[in-house]
Amino acid sequence: MNFPDIVDDPEDTVHTAAERAAAASRSTWVSVGVNIVLTATQIAVGVFSKSQGLIADGIHSLSDLVADFVVLFAGHHARKDADEDHPYGHQRFETAASLVLGLLLLAVGVGMLWSAFRKLEAPETVQQVHILALWVAGGALVAKELLFRYMLTVAKRVKSSMLVANAWHARSDAASSLVVGLGIIGNLAGYPILDPIAALIVGFMVAKMGWEFSWSAMHDLMDRAVDEQEVEAIRATLAGTPGVSGVHDVRTRKMGDMIVVDAHLEVDAAITVEAGHDISVLARQRVMQRHRVLNLMTHVDPWKRPDLDHSTPAGSAAN
Repeated sequence: MNFPDIVDDPEDTVHTAAERAAAASRSTWVSVGVNIVLTATQIAVGVFSKSQGLIADGIHSLSDLVADFVVLFAGHHARKDADEDHPYGHQRFETAASLVLGLLLLAVGVGMLWSAFRKLEAPETVQQVHILALWVAGGALVAKELLFRYMLTVAKRVKSSMLVANAWHARSDAASSLVVGLGIIGNLAGYPILDPIAALIVGFMVAKMGWEFSWSAMHDLMDRAVDEQEVEAIRATLAGTPGVSGVHDVRTRKMGDMIVVDAHLEVDAAITVEAGHDISVLARQRVMQRHRVLNLMTHVDPWKRPDLDHSTPAGSAAN
C-alpha cells in the first residue's frame, strides 16, 4: 500500500512541535475510544454468533488499541528537547513507534493466518453464524472508515508520518470489516467455509501492512532521504536567498517527521568571510521557516564572478 507523501508547500503553515503533539494526542484518544468499543463488541458478538471472521476483526481492533498507546508513548517522548546524548532531539521515537506498529501488525496477521488455516483444514467444524454478526461487521466498517478520514485529515494538517501510518491502520480495519461482512453473508447463504476464508484474507491484509510499516521505518532509521520533490523545494529556497549564487550537494535524512539537511552554498568569492557567514545564516533561517527542517548545516564555497577583479575582497555581500 502506498501512503500519501507529506510534502511541504512554502505557503503551508509550519506547525510547532507542541501543535503537532496536541493534534496527535487528540486524534489518538478518539481512536482509543472507538477501538475499545469495537474490540469488546466484535469479540463478544463473534463468540456468541460463532463467527471466526468477526473474532479476527475484533483482534485486529485490539491491535489498533495497543498501537494507539504506542503512538501516545512515542509522541510523549518525541516532544523532549535535545540533550547531551541526543543533540538532534528525540524525533526518532516516532520512527521507532512506526517500527513497533509494523511488527505488532505482522505478528497479529501471522496469528490470524494460522488460526484460519486450521479451520480450513477441518471445514466440517465450521458452523453457521448468527445474523447479528453481519450487523456488527457493518457497524465496524462505518466506524473505521470515519475514523480513518478524521485521522488522515489531522495527519496531513500537521504533517506527521506516524499519524498517517496510524490512519491507514484504521483504513485496513475498514477493509477487513468489509471482507468479514462478505464472508458472513456467504456463510448465511449456505457456504459456511466463507467465514474462515474471510478471516484468512484479513490475516493476510494485516500481515502485509505490518511488513510495509516495518520496512519503511527501518529505512528511515538508516537515514533515508526525503523524496525528490521535497529536496527540490528546499533547494529552491536556498537558491532564492539573496547572496547565494548556486547550490549543490543538497543531502537530506529523516529525523522522525523532521529533516536534517546538508548543503553547499556558492557565494561571491570577493566578499569577506563574515559576509559569507551572514548569507549562510539567512539561508538557514529561510529554510527552517518554510520547511519541516530540524537543522541545516551549510558549507560555503567561493564563486568567482567573471566581471570582477578578485584580488581584493569586498567589504560586504551584494544583494
